[in-house]
Amino acid sequence: MLHSRFYSCVLSLSLTTALALVTILSSCGNSRGKESELPVRPIGRPVQLHLPLGLPPLVIPGDNPETVEAIALGRKLFYDVHLSSNNTISCATCHNPAQGFADSRSVSIGAAGKPGTRNALSVLNAAYSPTQFWDGRAPSLEEQAGGPMANPVEMNQPHDVSVAKLNAMPSYQKEFEATYGPGPVTIGKIKMALASFERTLLSGDSPFDRYQYGGDKTAMSPSAIRGLAVFTDKKRGNCAACHTIGEKYALFTDGKFHNIGVAVDGDGNLIDLGRYEVTKLDADKGKFRTPTLRNIAKTAPYMHDGSEKSLKEVVDFYVGGGNSNPYLDPEIHSLQLSAADKADLIAFLQSLTGKTMQLDESASLSTSDK
Repeated sequence: MLHSRFYSCVLSLSLTTALALVTILSSCGNSRGKESELPVRPIGRPVQLHLPLGLPPLVIPGDNPETVEAIALGRKLFYDVHLSSNNTISCATCHNPAQGFADSRSVSIGAAGKPGTRNALSVLNAAYSPTQFWDGRAPSLEEQAGGPMANPVEMNQPHDVSVAKLNAMPSYQKEFEATYGPGPVTIGKIKMALASFERTLLSGDSPFDRYQYGGDKTAMSPSAIRGLAVFTDKKRGNCAACHTIGEKYALFTDGKFHNIGVAVDGDGNLIDLGRYEVTKLDADKGKFRTPTLRNIAKTAPYMHDGSEKSLKEVVDFYVGGGNSNPYLDPEIHSLQLSAADKADLIAFLQSLTGKTMQLDESASLSTSDK
């Protein structure tokens, strides 16, 4: 927590330039040099999220409740290029709403022109994930939001610089005060606002949901219905072993980590160690978080390295049993699917494109098919 010396220092600030703010912040930091600040909560108008069909209740952190002001501020920050070092990319650059809040490139290109190492995960329904990023290194949306900004391969801007930029903008000063009360912009407030907006990026009410949970047996095509049977059949597709479907709702992910044989060289060596880099457990080598399949038809390319360019390639990959390596998940093995089975499975995956809940210009929540 931020000690009293930092607090009194911040209260007595007389900002003249953004650079002055950075200097003061650095001089008032704690002795270990770690980022810390006083706790804060949104003070605006509470929002009740009306979830699309097929989604479970959403747990909202008690210290970061959803408000109209926080969501609107987070949305503005999500699309703001000022959070990058050269003012060229925003969160939405790599999490494009037109592409299912993902990136059409195998790996994204950062502000410094450097390519990333993993495919950009969709932000849709990330609010339900117990951990964030492919390797689960962030325990919450709030902590995830701070990562790309400071990552030199991504937005390439230290947090104190982002804070200074926004503190120098009168419009942001007013919006942060309206959202969190008096005081300067802080990285904690930035992360909270971004997380508040991202929790509204929910996708459901797809043809599958209307078929499975809404009682409309005409919502899916006959091919997609057959594909659902392949998807859930343990002897055929067995996809639901990791991309789970519940009786009342479906997240299409178990939230766990698996080695499915992606990014393995010709000698069976893992190119990316994945979850192991976080836990240092040998059993986690090559494991990555199970992504949701919702809106999957919009989020190509696929896998953590973006190596599969189409849903057909993904299905063929699983039919082939993945790439052999010492840590391959026992659920991954070759499948006996006919051409018709594979076509039906793809039709089912396409039926998972649903409606996304977003913030419109009037700061109210609505659903759309965009």
